[in-house]
Amino acid sequence: MTSDNALFHLSIPVDDLERAKAFYIDLLGCAKGRETKGRFDINFFGHHVVAHLSPREAGRELGQIPSDGDIAPLRHFGAILPLVQWQAMADRLTAHEIDFTLSPRRSFVGKAAEQHIMMLPDGCGNIIEFKSQPHDRVFATEAPTEAPTDAP
Repeated sequence: MTSDNALFHLSIPVDDLERAKAFYIDLLGCAKGRETKGRFDINFFGHHVVAHLSPREAGRELGQIPSDGDIAPLRHFGAILPLVQWQAMADRLTAHEIDFTLSPRRSFVGKAAEQHIMMLPDGCGNIIEFKSQPHDRVFATEAPTEAPTDAP
């Protein structure tokens, strides 16, 4: 099922609301929406994320998964950005000396899942992933037939 008008909604636990605002609003550049005691809304690249103060739940280790020769946290979320925006985000985060979970890179080269990827902690118990791949490749099951022209 698809819908061009649908927005994704996600509620996430955080262990510190002010630190979460510093990460999502100040560092990533997301807009803050409604705020009430114990929670605030984030316009996360056009989608609705709500940060709820829940120190017990934030940062719970829920496993790991293999990722192109590396290990990534199982529980994570993020955005798929156009390559120019992905590179600008990688540059911005690198300039802030972020301790990446997965450093900015091109992964799964020549495979169906070929993409640019990076993962980083939000400092409040969550892992954020930024990817870049053409929209028509997001759900691809076959390897790309031609070499990408957007390799940094």
